[in-house]
This record gives sequence, C-alpha cells and structure tokens, in this order.
Amino acid sequence: MQTNYEHIKIYTLLALCVLFWSANFILGRYLHDALSPITLAFYRWMGVFFCILPFLIKEFKPIMQALKKDFIYLSILSILSVSCFNTFLYIGLQDTMATNALLINSVFPILVLVLAFIILKDKISRYQLLGIASSTVGVVFIVLQGDFQKISTFELNRGDLFVMLASLSWAMYSVLLRYKKITLNPLQFLTTTVTIGLIVLSPFYFIYTDNFAYDWIEVKLHWHFIAFIIIFPSILSFLFWNHGILEIGAEKTGQFTHLMPIFGAILAFIFLNEMPKFYHLLGVVFIFSGIYFSLFLKRKR
Repeated sequence: MQTNYEHIKIYTLLALCVLFWSANFILGRYLHDALSPITLAFYRWMGVFFCILPFLIKEFKPIMQALKKDFIYLSILSILSVSCFNTFLYIGLQDTMATNALLINSVFPILVLVLAFIILKDKISRYQLLGIASSTVGVVFIVLQGDFQKISTFELNRGDLFVMLASLSWAMYSVLLRYKKITLNPLQFLTTTVTIGLIVLSPFYFIYTDNFAYDWIEVKLHWHFIAFIIIFPSILSFLFWNHGILEIGAEKTGQFTHLMPIFGAILAFIFLNEMPKFYHLLGVVFIFSGIYFSLFLKRKR
C-alpha cells in the first residue's frame, strides 16, 4: 500500500512531466518555420538514442530476451509513443491554432477512460467522471479566454486532425502499458521503445526530406532547443509518465494533462511577458477541483 509520501512523490513527478511537455508544445510551435515535423521528431529521438546508447549496450541481453518474448507488444508501444505521438503533434502544430490544439488535448483523459474500459475492463467511477468534467470545463474556459461564444468559430482542419491523432496514439499507449506485464525496468523499457520507434521513424525522414544540408544547418542553429527537448520532454517525461501509470493507473495519470494550460500560461508570463488573466484563475479552480475529485476524493472515503 502506498503512503502519502509516495503519492506526493508520484504526483510531483507527473506535474514535472506535464510541465516539460508544455514546454515541448511551445517549442514545437516556435520551431515550425525552421524545422519540418519529421525532422524535429527524427533529431529528437536520434539525440535520445545516443544518450541511452551506453545503457543499450550494457543491458543488451535482458532487452533482447524481452524482445524475443514480447516483440509485437513492445513494437506497438514503441510505434504509438515514439514514432507517432510527437510526429503527429508537430505536424498538427504546423496548421492549427493553439486554442484548437489545447481543446483537442483536453479530450485525452476521456480517451484513456474509454480505452481502459474497453481494453482493460476498468470501471469508471462517478468521481472520475466528475473530475474529468470539472477539469475539462477549466481547460475550455482557459483556451476560450472565458468567452464561450468562441466555440462557434471552432473548426476542424488538417492540424486539428493530427493533434487528435496524437492524443489518440498517446492514450492508446498509456492504456496498453498496463495490458501486459513486462520484465524490463523503466530505463530498459525506455531504451527499447526509443530504439524500435526510431527504426520505424527513420525511413520516413529519409523519404520525405528533400534537403539534408539545410536541415542540418537549422538543427545546428537551434541545437539548444533540441537538446532541451531531448533531455526533458523526452527522457525525463517518459520515465515519469510510465512510472505514474504503473503506480496509480492510466486514468488518474491522464488527469495531469489538464495542467498543461496552467503551465502554458506560466511559461507565457515568464518568456513572453504575458500577464495572467481572470479566466486563467477561474480555469485553475476547475482544473484543480477535477484533479481532486479524480485522485483524492474516493481514496479518502
């Protein structure tokens, strides 16, 4: 049984995970004119691969044993998380507004609950439903800047579709992570998924890239942003997220994605000098209320 300290530790790691992903969201949009989505995704995971290469060599035997036993399962997880998720997200950020993307992203916990119900036969409690509803209202309130009349102007375009596909692929990954128990520890698992995911992603980069010299120039110009994406949203966030799913489940872990608009507002204030508005405060109230309903209320009863 987990202690309060263990719960606080898990929740802190998940909050940091979402903070790093919020920064990835901002950087993905910031770099969309300099680097194509497939280029950013390729160099991101190539960088991660070289970071974990020594570990891959050291842990080669247990990784190969796991692959022999669960190759298809591990390949599916790798494709959903590494090959698809961020590539789809970066493609979406080429064409969609941040408001649309955040609205679509707020559907993620609902996707997790539905997929967990279908695949894992998990039950959905009334507290989880109440928490999802409250958090979603908070997210919608923030992205619409407190003006619900803006919903009438919401239109689905190519970018929206790819952001939706990104959310779906990550929700599927989060649920399938609990479908079968594997023998790999967190670092071994990360090493395995990154390696397989990069192998799947690489042919698409070489097929759809016209000017490799130009790509390399842009990568060198923006190396510090890419290095940040490699270390924080990729390596650390993946470790934190996987740990959260294994400890408290995909449904509760998914609720933390509702913190993204809050972190987005904070990052905008720090780096863009944008002052928080009243609708941010109201949105925060709904979001934290939703997290409380989903994570704490049932456990206290």
